[in-house]
Amino acid sequence: MDTDTQPVTARPVAAPRPAQWWRRLVRDYGFVLPGFPLAVFSVGLLVPMTAASLGTLIVWVGLPLLLVTLLVAGGFAEVSRARVRRWGGWVPPAAYRPAGPGIRGALRPLTDPRRWLDLAFETVVAFPLRLVTFVITVTWTAVALGGLTYVLWAWSLPENSGWMQLLEILAPDWVPGTAGEQYLLDAIFNFAIGLIFALTVPLVLRGLAQLDALLTSALLGGAGDVNYPSAVNQSTRPQRAAHPTSSAQPGPHPAPRTRPTTPRHPDPRDPRHLDPAASPRSTGFSGQAWTWLATGFAAVVLLAVGWPVVAALYDVHPAVAMAVTLAHSASAVLVVRFPRTGLALAALATVGTIAATAGAAGASPWPWPVTTLLAHCLIILVLALRRPWFWAASAWASGVLVTIAAPLLGPAELPPGAVANGIVLVSVSAGVGLIGTLGRLWTLSAGRVEQAETLSADEARRRRELQERNRIARELHDVVAHSMSVINVQATTAKYRKPHIDESVQQEFSDIAESSRRALNEMRSLLAILRGDDDAPTAPVPGAGDISELIETTRASGTPIAYIGTDLEVPATVGLTAFRVIQEALSNALRHAPGAAVEVLTAVEDGQLRIRVANAATEGHPDPAPGSGLGLAGIRERVAAVQGSVTADPTAEGGFVVAVTLPLDTPAVDPLPR
Repeated sequence: MDTDTQPVTARPVAAPRPAQWWRRLVRDYGFVLPGFPLAVFSVGLLVPMTAASLGTLIVWVGLPLLLVTLLVAGGFAEVSRARVRRWGGWVPPAAYRPAGPGIRGALRPLTDPRRWLDLAFETVVAFPLRLVTFVITVTWTAVALGGLTYVLWAWSLPENSGWMQLLEILAPDWVPGTAGEQYLLDAIFNFAIGLIFALTVPLVLRGLAQLDALLTSALLGGAGDVNYPSAVNQSTRPQRAAHPTSSAQPGPHPAPRTRPTTPRHPDPRDPRHLDPAASPRSTGFSGQAWTWLATGFAAVVLLAVGWPVVAALYDVHPAVAMAVTLAHSASAVLVVRFPRTGLALAALATVGTIAATAGAAGASPWPWPVTTLLAHCLIILVLALRRPWFWAASAWASGVLVTIAAPLLGPAELPPGAVANGIVLVSVSAGVGLIGTLGRLWTLSAGRVEQAETLSADEARRRRELQERNRIARELHDVVAHSMSVINVQATTAKYRKPHIDESVQQEFSDIAESSRRALNEMRSLLAILRGDDDAPTAPVPGAGDISELIETTRASGTPIAYIGTDLEVPATVGLTAFRVIQEALSNALRHAPGAAVEVLTAVEDGQLRIRVANAATEGHPDPAPGSGLGLAGIRERVAAVQGSVTADPTAEGGFVVAVTLPLDTPAVDPLPR
């Protein structure tokens, strides 16, 4: 098994010190309390702007105003995302459709679902959510502080106030006889209540903050996932480096990383690796979360309206009315995730409603009260938008069957309007199901079109990259490969063209020919890779075991090289990096200090591979060979890829030394091009 893919056991994260609880409490207060004033400001600005823009659409003035409203809503939504990140959670960055040239391009944000959802969140969701969290926070804190400090301000209250009045009602015999005893008992009661509230403030604040962060992440983020700073293990937040829009925030520390044994490249389908700039057409919102929210809101409204309607108009017992109405509202929420369970509960609730309302003499409409009809249409709409058409058709058919069977559950003589009520139910629910099905098909078609456009853009980009790589490959083939071939032919045929040269010179030419053939083989592999050939031949990857051969080959140039080291057992990635570092350092020494002695040292110490390549000062003033100046930069890039360190400095004697330290226990990384 390759050693550089071995999983590394993550060290357990130590629990935070007890003194850190107040920091978490301050962070929760700083997240919850400012949310309500911000929501008041956003609602007070966006609601009038939305009303004005919709009211003036008929005269076209509202179109630019609506565009400005959506842009302002997007700004408030980005502030909400930033609040969650600063608190310590994570919200995937949203990707908006960019505006284009011309009037049509400028109005493109009007067709962006993400901007409309931002407007809905800031005008419908944020205000009630933050109002509730703000009121609970202020009330809980006030009760805690008031109870703990009751003895300091109790003198300002009238006599027999507080707990004493309640105790006189519930248990008069327990009331103390003297005023001092009453004051003492009242103070004890208030202090106990204040102490309980004070001890539970951190838990309540954490729950309110998590509720706000959860809804914000689910409704404003790409994946609906939020990671919370835990009281025990604050290590769940993803790495921020993958998102250029994120900034370092105080809060949880990143978890110890474990080396992946799966493919090293991130999954492009993972929303945490999406690049908004590279995918401008991605809306980046969680449809599942918005479906839950919208359906739940509609179900609550139907419950609040349907319960008193069924109880009052049809003379049904309030408990029965609540049961059937609650069942119908709950079924609308269940069909989002559990369609079979939701449909079964809806059918039972409908039958129960028809049976419960059948006894109302002259009640109209019957058998479908208006709220029950609306709940049934909501169920069909949710199924039509989220499931294949036969789910909505099944819900519609169940309503038709219940309507046909209604006379069996009702009175012997149908009340007036019963047939019309059934016809309305059948026709309206069919229309709702048809609209929902067409909406789902249109959404799927639009998604396929966007996917096709994205794939087309990717293919065009790959085609341009391949053309550029082919151009580079042609240049390398025509210039570098040709020159290397000429060197190889000249060195190979030298002993035949010049038979009078001695054996040492012939051996020198043979070494040159061997080196040129090796370079040509690597050049052919590189050219095949550049041309995008999937079946390109690849040369064996050099490693730490090839360092000795590399030094022997370099000695053939006449440079005195002293090598101190032994066979190294290191991971493949580290071995490749070490080989390339020594290869480049030797090339630099031969190029810039020809004839100078070189010393190479490799050693493993404290779980690290240490490499040192030093050359002495040159004798005389030989002209060094020109170089590109990229050798040391390449060494630094390779070493940084495996999280090592490198220093390259001249020595006091006029030489040059390159020192590299490579950790043997490195995370799996993609090696640089070979």
